[in-house]
Amino acid sequence: MDIIEHLEWRYATKSFDEDKMVSEEKLQTIYKAFNLTATSYGLQPLKLVVISNKELQKQLVEHSMQQQQVAQASHILVFCIETEIDKTYIETYFERIKEIRQTPDNILSSFREFLIEDFESKPQELIESWATKQAYLTMGNLLTVCAVEGVDTCPMEGFSPKQYDELLDFETKGLKSVLVMPIGYRAEDDMFASFKKVRKTVEESIIVL
Repeated sequence: MDIIEHLEWRYATKSFDEDKMVSEEKLQTIYKAFNLTATSYGLQPLKLVVISNKELQKQLVEHSMQQQQVAQASHILVFCIETEIDKTYIETYFERIKEIRQTPDNILSSFREFLIEDFESKPQELIESWATKQAYLTMGNLLTVCAVEGVDTCPMEGFSPKQYDELLDFETKGLKSVLVMPIGYRAEDDMFASFKKVRKTVEESIIVL
């Protein structure tokens, strides 16, 4: 299939086949795609928490508006933001640039200082809002990657971040959950798999100037 056929095949899966598991090979592709997704400044203020413990998945259902996909899916991807985007975090990023690209410090220093000053001047809620936008970018990319890999997905905002964070002990990890995405393979009796997509026409969606 070409990319458009893959995207037409994709839908928000309402029922997963509990007996089908995503292979380690496909998981590694998803992990690498997560890590390669573009983020603002390249700072990657995100972590992807991957859950395949079935008992834990069942516990998460009540914190996911009773959406059964959370229990049925092969794996649950929890998109988290990092809560400490501070001077140390930014300096570590620039050390990584120097190590990988061998970029001299005199070239990096002005941009590094700009980012440090910029983030130190921002309130925490604004930083977290910025980081959350990066999570949405990343989920969008993984939806496409999973479709190409033939892996079904169900992107979710309908969950309780506070309850997830408490159950998964995210505070001690410096994380906050912002999005959830069960992945796996659609159940044969999921009638939504055969529904036609409801979209605007391309002409209605695109303005070419």
